[in-house]
Amino acid sequence: MAVYYYNGAKIITPFTIVSNEPMFDMTTVSLKTQRASQGHQRWELSFNVVNEKHDHVDVFLSSFQNLDASNTMIMPQLSEAETNTTTTSTLIAIPSSTSSGASSVTVTKDGSGTLAKGSFITFSNNDKVYIVTSDVDLSGTGTATVNIYPNLVASLTSSNSMNINSNVEITYYRDIDNQRGITFADGLLSDIGTITLIEAV
Repeated sequence: MAVYYYNGAKIITPFTIVSNEPMFDMTTVSLKTQRASQGHQRWELSFNVVNEKHDHVDVFLSSFQNLDASNTMIMPQLSEAETNTTTTSTLIAIPSSTSSGASSVTVTKDGSGTLAKGSFITFSNNDKVYIVTSDVDLSGTGTATVNIYPNLVASLTSSNSMNINSNVEITYYRDIDNQRGITFADGLLSDIGTITLIEAV
């Protein structure tokens, strides 16, 4: 599994990635359940970091400074998706327009291999992070269909592209409900507790 960093500190496993999409249930008089969603979704990440002497100050400062501003970092990929992805590309072209609300996007094959189900992706025209819901064969020429979740929040044109692998960044806010101090175990190691990030949508 690749190593991911938060403000220069290495994220350690296990880490949590949660999809937050509010759903509403209603039970009818005939006891049937009807479920609805407003169609809004965000990713939420929780993790701990390894703090070494050279980075614990930056990580500590990030726990209380600039909480009103969004930041970015490389989105951690699921280990199975990393293992099963064979393409080394980071940018994939989009040959035609796709309307917002679509659950799939057509991309241009780059002859490089497979983008695995479970991979996180972004598009060049907005910050939303999506997950690929089925394997995508990018080998050869022509086009391929990328099935995504959630549905596309902004329309795409041929001037846009799809970011994959190490090119995928999440724009986030630090969760203010988990503010903590920093604990020094000795002169070198420190712990700021669990960090929770909320995707800026």
